[in-house]
Amino acid sequence: MDTFLQQPEKKKSNNTIFLAAIGIGFLIILAFLAVVSLKSSTKQIQTQALEGAFREGTPEFEKYTKKIIAETNEDKTTWSPTGMGTIMMSIHGRIRNITGKPLTGLEIKVGVIDSFGKTVKEKTTVVIPKEEITSLENGQILPVQVTIEGFAKDDDRANLRWKVTAIKVQE
Repeated sequence: MDTFLQQPEKKKSNNTIFLAAIGIGFLIILAFLAVVSLKSSTKQIQTQALEGAFREGTPEFEKYTKKIIAETNEDKTTWSPTGMGTIMMSIHGRIRNITGKPLTGLEIKVGVIDSFGKTVKEKTTVVIPKEEITSLENGQILPVQVTIEGFAKDDDRANLRWKVTAIKVQE
């Protein structure tokens, strides 16, 4: 009868292991958030990299922009419908540097043009620097992909236009 009235001992080791696992998981999450918050955002890095870049209206911009060739790769450029009922375009192209100097910063604007030459949608993006690309040497070709979303099904997407908007040259 004594054994009937005695309460069985609870296993404390299971609770201890469970609490320790929760504590370790919490510390891992805190460490991850700390690393992410200390790392500069890609946008900040790109903005800093384009400081001092030549922009439209300067003689240097006019000199170098004529020697940067951007062209569409028609074979890889695609469009697809999205779940929201719109259309997304994945525009592939190539940028060739024949300026005679390495480019350390390059911003381009890609526009989708209708049959009358009017811009339907456009997107400005920094192609140099990127995570793995810090410069484009003279004579080198850089493959580029730009995604533009939000086209209506009846939008006239007749042509594509590439335009250099900022250039930073290594001196």
